[in-house]
Amino acid sequence: MCASDELERLGRLHERGVLTGEEFARAKQRVLDGTACPAAAPAPAVAAMNALRRSVTDRWLGGVCGGIAEITGVASWLWRVAFVVLAMFGGTGVLAYLLLWVMLPQEEPFRAGPPAGQHGAR
Repeated sequence: MCASDELERLGRLHERGVLTGEEFARAKQRVLDGTACPAAAPAPAVAAMNALRRSVTDRWLGGVCGGIAEITGVASWLWRVAFVVLAMFGGTGVLAYLLLWVMLPQEEPFRAGPPAGQHGAR
């Protein structure tokens, strides 16, 4: 935990005489208030994995390669080639593609105007 680690570190500094009693008290109060260790943002890799979706616009089968392409910035045709090459090695590419197809949610399609079924106020 961030707060307990920070308090332990401050205690060691105070014992060694690096921090005075007043400095220790102020630093301890900052830690307890939560200002010394703000909530860490998720790592970029974790954020990218959470944003991974199957594409609705760039798809041949399930949109897996199009979705991966949007996250990585690598062209979707290269991902398709990679899955085909992996498929030649014991079907690994087919298995990976099927798992991603089943596990990844589909991205929400962009809609301009009112939602379907609503034609505006009359």
